[in-house]
Amino acid sequence: MTPVTGLSKPLARRRFCATLAAGTALALLAGCATPQRQLTAAAGAGYWSGRMSMQVQTAPPQTTSGSFELSGSPRQGELVLLNPLGNIVARVHWTAEQASVTQGNTVREKASLDELTEELLGANLPIAALFDWLQGRNTPAVGWQADLDAFSDGKITAQRTSPLPEASLRIVLERP
Repeated sequence: MTPVTGLSKPLARRRFCATLAAGTALALLAGCATPQRQLTAAAGAGYWSGRMSMQVQTAPPQTTSGSFELSGSPRQGELVLLNPLGNIVARVHWTAEQASVTQGNTVREKASLDELTEELLGANLPIAALFDWLQGRNTPAVGWQADLDAFSDGKITAQRTSPLPEASLRIVLERP
């Protein structure tokens, strides 16, 4: 008995499997595609992208991780956090006067980026030093110890020992 298409069962099965394999390969390639860039650097402002992870040693420990794009400076800028599919999870804007985070339709505002990061992450980040670390400068920050030994490979780590709770930050920068 032959299928209505006029092909034998083995040939029809092979074509079906080939089509399924090709479709699966295309889906996998699309999943590996680089997401479209969300930010552009303003004149005189820095731009970085990559992956980051921050763990705060609370009970239980809090971990935040994902891809990011960052543009700006300690005084003014924007940070976009992305999920593995490249969709925006949160967008943070800051100026010298205020900072805000947009997650979906929810917007939260604080008087400074320091206050906002404390609320979002459970630990304060040394913003000015962080921007220096991203440029390969090991600027000291009270309570934090940065390790830029692997900076040439795009890796930055930093540990906060005081004030408690302890925290660790890991960044892997994408290289153009």
